[in-house]
Amino acid sequence: MPHAGPFLPSEGPGAENRPAAPQARPERRVRSSAPPVSWDRARAVAARAGRAGPLAAVRLPLDRASGHVLAEALGALTDLPSFDTSAMDGWAVAGPGPWAFEAGAGLLAGLSPATALPDGTAVRIATGARVPPDTTAVIRTEHARVDEAKGLLYALRSAAPGQDIRLRGQECRSGARLVPAGAVVTPAVLGLAAAAGYDALPAVPRPRVDVLVLGDELLTAGLPHDGLIRDALGPMLGPWLRALGAEVSGPRRLGDDAGALRDALADSDADLIVTTGGTASGPVDHVHPVLDALGAELLVDGVAVRPGHPMLLARLPASGRSDGPYLVGLPGNPLAAVSGLLTLAEPLLAGIAGRPERDAYRALVHADVHGHPHDTRLVPVAHRAGRAGGRDHVAPLRYNGPAMLRGIAAADGLAVVPPGGVRSGTEVEILDLPWAPATPWTEGCFT
Repeated sequence: MPHAGPFLPSEGPGAENRPAAPQARPERRVRSSAPPVSWDRARAVAARAGRAGPLAAVRLPLDRASGHVLAEALGALTDLPSFDTSAMDGWAVAGPGPWAFEAGAGLLAGLSPATALPDGTAVRIATGARVPPDTTAVIRTEHARVDEAKGLLYALRSAAPGQDIRLRGQECRSGARLVPAGAVVTPAVLGLAAAAGYDALPAVPRPRVDVLVLGDELLTAGLPHDGLIRDALGPMLGPWLRALGAEVSGPRRLGDDAGALRDALADSDADLIVTTGGTASGPVDHVHPVLDALGAELLVDGVAVRPGHPMLLARLPASGRSDGPYLVGLPGNPLAAVSGLLTLAEPLLAGIAGRPERDAYRALVHADVHGHPHDTRLVPVAHRAGRAGGRDHVAPLRYNGPAMLRGIAAADGLAVVPPGGVRSGTEVEILDLPWAPATPWTEGCFT
């Protein structure tokens, strides 16, 4: 099928005149006679496929763990803090004041006080320093007056017992669950893990993805000319899949060559292979016959969604490995390919990577959104803040045709529009884009 044009091969002008490639063998093509599955079912099949096998787990040092998914929950290896510490620069005092003190640097972070603090005495203390036993409170420097001549310290404000002392275990006790399994290791998680005593983290390896770009009509540079068009998917898919947590090889451009496609699929050692174009029934759409020749299992063969209905999900047979890779066949039109990414590739990769399933998020849509008579529609939307106490909502964007990327480039997410469409003020499900969360006014919590 055309890989960035506005028509499917069976719909576009002159499709019947496109020459067949010598490698194509349409007579061997095996397609399911069943109608395309619903969008919800396709997503569920992809998610279930991703979770079908046991999760691999490796231990990664902290400097390599960022962006991975935790294979196990993180429990605290120590109390946090592990001893009573000063929350402020100031004075550790014992008993009622005024307090006698001795001149000197006092207690610094990283040093352990040698003795308990007697009643009626004070000692200088820095933020993060361990407080001496029997300390009543810490008085901030700005809340204290020092009489150097008498060697006495006076509080300018009353000091409650325990004031400005971070007690041992205040943040957590040893063994407490800090971060659940399936959470992404963010910079903040790395910091928490280090504070809790970890040198390495149990992580799920990132899924490995190969990208195969099909189509003789695609240019990699310059302006479109002479019936040739720029490849929009090759530059887009790698960064998009990396944003979904995958390790992605550079795109391989195979043209409309069934033999090259078969060899690439047979040789891949990736967890997932993503192809662009070639999923329909045109004379040079080779994905189905090649999958059939390799003995692949079609899990999803067409989805009742617009754009993107010719997408597919297959499992290739194992070849010298315990399990064969999955293949997500994306339509060639750019927005249709995005639809395939969000419908099949995203839930599949989440399952392989061990990410927990997310609850569906819904938002009000402002404006009527036309629907397909029978299929789900995925429509780019942008978030809008509510005015004068009104609710936040999403607004549909223009340029949402299957060959267009202008709408999705400005979008915060995609609205899942059921058959028949929705009226303004209706709540619709929103799909996140991996770099622009569709729920900017909500926040998650580990605990």
